[in-house]
Amino acid sequence: MESTATLLREQIQAILTSRWQAAFLMEKEAKSETLLSVVGEIPRGALTEIAGPVSSGRTSLLYSLLATVSSKQEFCTLLDVADTFDPESAAAAGVRLSQILWVRCAGNAEHALKAADMLAQAGGFGLVAIDLGDTSEKVVHRIPLAVWFRLRHAVENTRTALVVVGQRIHAHSCSVLKIQLNRSRALWRGQLPGCLLDGFEATAHYIRDHQTQERRFTIFR
Repeated sequence: MESTATLLREQIQAILTSRWQAAFLMEKEAKSETLLSVVGEIPRGALTEIAGPVSSGRTSLLYSLLATVSSKQEFCTLLDVADTFDPESAAAAGVRLSQILWVRCAGNAEHALKAADMLAQAGGFGLVAIDLGDTSEKVVHRIPLAVWFRLRHAVENTRTALVVVGQRIHAHSCSVLKIQLNRSRALWRGQLPGCLLDGFEATAHYIRDHQTQERRFTIFR
């Protein structure tokens, strides 16, 4: 696995040249930094889980993280398990697509997890995100706990934030931070009978060190 990660690093470095060197320089400068998000700080060098049902804000939160990291000229990887990533929507949310390595996994969660492990070991990424949000719960439930432990270990002492997006929390003790999302209410613009849907208000339960904080944010359509 180590030789594969080294080969992957060399291939990406050859393609990105000076931009890749800049990414590694940033990685050495501040390993303890966190990422800011609408629901709180996301730790680097650790595994974070974002979970919630459809229309709970999980995609909006993922795009906001990609936008935050890519705007700093850092590279991000999005492992798109179910091929649901929409570049136009992401760009509209502020994501710099030139800084994104988009890996389409054609529904294969196992390939996505192996790729995440290799990319985390390769280094140079501010964010590695695995989108399992539209993957069958039956498939996700079969992922061994050892896989989550390996991923957690791969990003320790690095500047990479590893984020897994899904319908439910699965990594349990392996994740430093868990964010459980739920949609609270619809937001309308105008007055009946001609009012229009403006967005949704979502609630995030930010769980870290056995402490839970409730935070609210708005998803505009």
